Amino acid sequence: MKAFLKKESTQKLLASLLSILIGLVVGAIVVLIVGLFNKSISLKGAWEGIRLIFIGILSTGRSASGALTWGFNPASIGNMLFRATPLIMTGLSVALAFKTGLFNIGAPGQYLMGTLATLFIALSIPSGALPGWLIWLLAFLGGLLAGALWGAIPGLVKAFLNINEVLACIMTNWIAANLVTWAFDVSNLKNMVEGTKSGYIYKTTYGLVDGSYVDGAGVATAKLGLDKLFPGSQINAGILVAILLAIGVYILISKTTLGYELKACGANRHAARYAGIHDKRNIVLSMALSGALAAAGASLYFLSGNTEFFWSTYQSLPAAGFNGIPVALLALNNPIGVIFSAIFMAMLNIVGLQLTNLTAYNEYITDVIIAVIVYLSAFSLAIRMLIAGRSKKKKAAEEPKRTPTEPPVKPEDAKNEKGGDKA
Repeated sequence: MKAFLKKESTQKLLASLLSILIGLVVGAIVVLIVGLFNKSISLKGAWEGIRLIFIGILSTGRSASGALTWGFNPASIGNMLFRATPLIMTGLSVALAFKTGLFNIGAPGQYLMGTLATLFIALSIPSGALPGWLIWLLAFLGGLLAGALWGAIPGLVKAFLNINEVLACIMTNWIAANLVTWAFDVSNLKNMVEGTKSGYIYKTTYGLVDGSYVDGAGVATAKLGLDKLFPGSQINAGILVAILLAIGVYILISKTTLGYELKACGANRHAARYAGIHDKRNIVLSMALSGALAAAGASLYFLSGNTEFFWSTYQSLPAAGFNGIPVALLALNNPIGVIFSAIFMAMLNIVGLQLTNLTAYNEYITDVIIAVIVYLSAFSLAIRMLIAGRSKKKKAAEEPKRTPTEPPVKPEDAKNEKGGDKA
């Protein structure tokens, strides 16, 4: 057991779990304080809020008597997995860049460019011109390519001009936001069919038939039976694609020569160059791959067929891109860990909705929890050092005390003692 706790991987896992636990406890304290000072909530309402924070994903609503009911909720769990899909991809995007010593804060812009390419391809190809699965694949790959090209821009300026990638990513984020807004504004993809939805882009289930869009003639991600496992939810096979891509990124980073070179550049760019690794090429490639992963999140989200893109709001940046940062931090940049941290973040999102729908609280309490977890994740190294320090102190306390021994006698001293003083 002691050897297990000494492992660096174990300490990293414990640091992440401790961050989650502290975040949940802080959220519960906030709920309790708000309940104590709000007469409309009371202690009973505060207790319900606390239970929802910890196990809200299992809430099935309220009974006829008004009490909270609990059990397996397939709709909530399915929606959690659906919301986790883009978070897995943006988390992988940030984690991959971190592995190569780069901070990809440009995931929101790459996400937007993936959205632009995916929707334009999916909605511009006439229905019947190609099989539906091929249109879906082209739209998905087109989104990946757009994200890769957009992500390569900060990589290029970092590699060849030594401009900080954070500054370059911030600039490309806002360029993407305005470019996407303009592109959809001048397009004919705005949903004018449903009256008040002129600010929305058609769902990908709408297909182009004889010059007009018809619902049901387009494409959508296959369900593969997941809708039967989680009835009433938005889930589809996109979550399976995201998990496969996470496994692929893990293999790339851990088992391939390219992954070794990327990590070498992240550890020390100049030492990697001295060892014969093309550092500039790998920096650009890392950011391009990160951009493709972020864009894949947008593609999987909007190709689901049950989501609409509200183009006029994207003079601001999508939260899904920024949320990839806490997902990667909580997973300690491990691609497999990203899957679980993204699911956890999506669960908090569902819990926030449960708080809003079932209690007098609102969903923003979960933002407090996420903020605490993010701060603690950023200090995960300090937490690991604290855990390691405590284990060392415990080991030192358990070791038996040794009595001091006399220092060894030097040969010349022994000779002098034997021969005596010759003065």
